Amino acid sequence: MNGEQPGVLEGAIPPGENTVLFGHDAAQSFLANAYRSGRMHHAILIEGPQGVGKATLAYRFARHMLAHPDPLSAPEMIADSGPDDPLTRQIASGASHNLLHLARPVDEKTGKVKSVITVDEVRKAGKFFGQTSGTGNWRIAIIDPADDLNRNAANALLKILEEPPKRSLFLVLSHTPGRLLPTIRSRCLSLRLQPLSAPDLDLALGHLGAAPGEADAIIRLSEGSVARALLLRNYGGAEIAEAFVDIIERGSLANREPIHKLAETLSARDRDVAYQFFTELVIDRIQAMARDAGAAGDLNEADRLARLSVELAEHFATAAAYNLDRKQTVLHVFTLFFR
Repeated sequence: MNGEQPGVLEGAIPPGENTVLFGHDAAQSFLANAYRSGRMHHAILIEGPQGVGKATLAYRFARHMLAHPDPLSAPEMIADSGPDDPLTRQIASGASHNLLHLARPVDEKTGKVKSVITVDEVRKAGKFFGQTSGTGNWRIAIIDPADDLNRNAANALLKILEEPPKRSLFLVLSHTPGRLLPTIRSRCLSLRLQPLSAPDLDLALGHLGAAPGEADAIIRLSEGSVARALLLRNYGGAEIAEAFVDIIERGSLANREPIHKLAETLSARDRDVAYQFFTELVIDRIQAMARDAGAAGDLNEADRLARLSVELAEHFATAAAYNLDRKQTVLHVFTLFFR
């Protein structure tokens, strides 16, 4: 983990520093051809599950454009770049004047990453595009992810998208595009990335240092996501998932000991990432259970679980917004499930 970069998981390579991408050949070819055509859309919504390579693809395409500012003479394929390439090093260090990365900022008072991308961050994009590039090159903004924009920030971004500057590109990343303002989605060209295949995920984990065969069990649980694989491997995610499923399969609150044990584990001071993994796991698993119930013809159970997933998402959002006690937040998950 690059400890100086908030939000980067242990064992991961920050997207701006990652020079290779596994899978997504069709998406890369689409972007390269769209750029070469000279008629590329000014905003591309790169959507797909978390951890499948959206940010890495965005940085990779940005490097491609900045290295070949004339679209008509650009290569047909986006090539890997070496770590010693000057442009690669410039982008990795955040020193490029032609690339802006917008993400949740660090709160100067607490030292922790804020829960949203604020309007002040988006205003940086306004200033960024308002400056004249000394090289006449493209100016590219990566919004990572746009799901984190609060309402004011989303509206501020929309204003820029409505009147995009010349030779500008917005790469808007989203794990859940349905949460974005419809007006933002309508101004973007959508490019969806699928979960990685097992062979590609194996290659990606090998690139991050996993030995051959070491990650077989993790790959089966990762649903094609490198981020989920790292959470399972380095943050105790496998044990958390196993404990959650075991409690759910018990079917009642009769034995509260494993519930309290899980809640205490997740509420420890140094378990921020594990807790976030748990909140996502809960929503994903219950949504999957709702789909399975629907497929089996149990529409009442499917409806109950679908409603529960929405209620739990709101529960977690409220707990985060008001900094509520995590142990009680976790305990309430099972109260809602078994009511």
